[in-house]
Formats: sequence, C-alpha cells, structure tokens
Amino acid sequence: MKFPHRRAPDEPARPSARTPPPPRPAPPLRPEQPAQAGVYDWQQEPEWQQQPPAPHHPQPSPPRQPPNRAAAPENVGMDFWRRLVLDEHEGADFPPRPPTGGLSYRPDTVCDGWSTHTLDLRLASVRGQQHRWDGRPREDDAAAAWDPDTGAVVIAVADGVSDARQPHIGSQLACRSAVDELLAQVRAGGGFVTDWQKLLSTVHWQLREQAGRLLRTPEPGTEETAELLATTLVAGVATPTAEGLQVALVSVGDSGVWQIKHQELYPMLGGKTAGTDGVLSSAVQPLPYVPRDFRPLEFRLDPGSVLLVGTDGFGDPVGDGRGVVGRLFADQLRRPVPPLGFAHLLDFSRETFDDDRTLIALWPRDHERTQP
Repeated sequence: MKFPHRRAPDEPARPSARTPPPPRPAPPLRPEQPAQAGVYDWQQEPEWQQQPPAPHHPQPSPPRQPPNRAAAPENVGMDFWRRLVLDEHEGADFPPRPPTGGLSYRPDTVCDGWSTHTLDLRLASVRGQQHRWDGRPREDDAAAAWDPDTGAVVIAVADGVSDARQPHIGSQLACRSAVDELLAQVRAGGGFVTDWQKLLSTVHWQLREQAGRLLRTPEPGTEETAELLATTLVAGVATPTAEGLQVALVSVGDSGVWQIKHQELYPMLGGKTAGTDGVLSSAVQPLPYVPRDFRPLEFRLDPGSVLLVGTDGFGDPVGDGRGVVGRLFADQLRRPVPPLGFAHLLDFSRETFDDDRTLIALWPRDHERTQP
C-alpha cells in the first residue's frame, strides 16, 4: 500500500502543482507615528533610546478655544462660612470640642427647610460657644411637621435648662411629644388645636416617664423629673384659612416668639422678664411644671411678614429688636434663605452671648409664589 504523502529518502522530490505564496508581513498594530524622545514605545526596537528622533514638521493647527466654563463664584471657601462677627473686635476662634457624657450622637448643628403651598419653613439649632468650649452637648432642640389633609404646619422649640442633669434629652423629648400631640389634634380638629391643656399635660407625662426609665423609678415625681429633664417649650400651629395663615402658639419658660413686619423685628410672646432694677431675670418655671393659667397667642400672619420662634440664645441678643442683631435678621430674612444659610446666620458671634441658639422661621406665601 502506497501513501502519496510519503517518499523514500533517495526518491527525488516531485514538483508540486501549486506553489504556496510567501507569507505576508503582519500589518502594524497601529499607524506609524513619529518617535518621541524620552517616551517609551513598545513597538520600537530595543535600541530605541539610541536612535535619533525622526524629523517632524507639524502643521500649524488653529488656536484652541478655551472651554466654555462659568466664572468661579466669589466668596467661596472658608471665608464665606466664617461666623458673622457683630462686635468691633472679633474674639478668639477655636475648634469646638466633641460633646461628651455617654451620648450616642448629638450633632453640633442641625438645620432643615421645606415649603408647602401656603408657607416656607426654615429650622436651625446650633451649639453655643460656651458649650463648644466645655465639650457639652447642644441643649436646644426643635421639630416641625406638616399635615397634608389640612395643610397645617405644627412646630415646637425647646431649651433644656442647664441646671438639669440631662437637659438635652428633655428638650428633644418635649419637641417630639409636642409635635405628635399637635398633629393628632389638628387632624381631628380640622387643622386647629382644640385642647392646649392636653398638649402640655402630654409633654409633662412624657418627661416623667422618661425620667422613670433613666432613674429606674416606677413613678418619679415632678421635682425629680425637673432636676433631670427640665426644659422650656414653645409649640403651636400655623393653619391656612380663607382669610390667611392663622397662627396659635403657647409658651412655657423663657423661649419666645417674634415677628418681622415692615422691616422691623419685635417680640410677641415669652422671653426673659425684666425686674424692677431693669435686669433680665433668668429664673424660669419650665416643664414638667405646667402653669395653672396660660393663654395661647393667636393672630394672623400676613404675607410680607415673618414669624420667628426661638430660644433665649436668640432672644437675649435680639432684645427688643432694635439693636444690631434685630436689624441683621430683619434685613436678611425678608425672603426665605437656604437652610444652610439660615443656620450660618443664626451662628453669629457677639460678645457675652454664647448660649445655644434655636430658631424656626415661617414665611406665608403670597400670590406670586403659589407653588412649593
């Protein structure tokens, strides 16, 4: 049997009918480019560094147009967020110390802001310079909520009394429990608060229950609760009506209510009282003590005016509203500001006023701003 593809060693090779073409060189992996001195090219020979670069005469190209970039805004950076100094001489600045005392988390500053069809809201609470220096937590707090069925907005601001042992817990609990009770009442009452006594009693019992958990006592008394969780409170509701935005507020302690109208800031409710010698008194009767006689403040908030609800950290430097702090806020809060800007404004620097500051602002919407 013969195998055509085999032959003997002495057998001459037979000519093939068809000779295969020589192999074609492999195409380059990329178009040839002029060598660049000092740049490694993996497609060049190993002696690439010794080879002189090939002459290259680039064609003149049209001038590159700079990208269409907007100019950087001015005053952006650390100077932009520097605290507003309202004294002739700026005090020494320092990094705040972290709050201590076994807290899970207590931020130095909080802020919030949102809008409904009838009003704009801004909220901020900042730690005072004294507490930043001492490493104590912020003792103020605030809360706000909206009922979509009635359009009512409920708010609460509280200032934990510094003499209490856990004032930050008292202020936080007072705000949360007050807002929850206010929401329940406006939903049942068509957008209005129907029982102010129940509101304060609810906060009273919430504070006592919390004191019982902290003290591990089944029924702590009012005095024991005050020593642990004493706090002031301003709470209320802003309800849209056919006549405008109707506001009702109640205050316990020295936190207060102000209004900006006709470019002037003036107090309406709460705040510290002056004695016969003209000195402001810091004595307050806070929650869990419920005052026997109280009357809610009720009024209509007209477009073009601003409602302010805050703690004494804001109220003390504002005073009667005719000083430098009152003029500052009356000028800067003519229109709603961004939430971060609201907190930055509240964190102003003025000598001797170093308490925590908390403020809620409400702007009623006019006919030109009907959508949130």
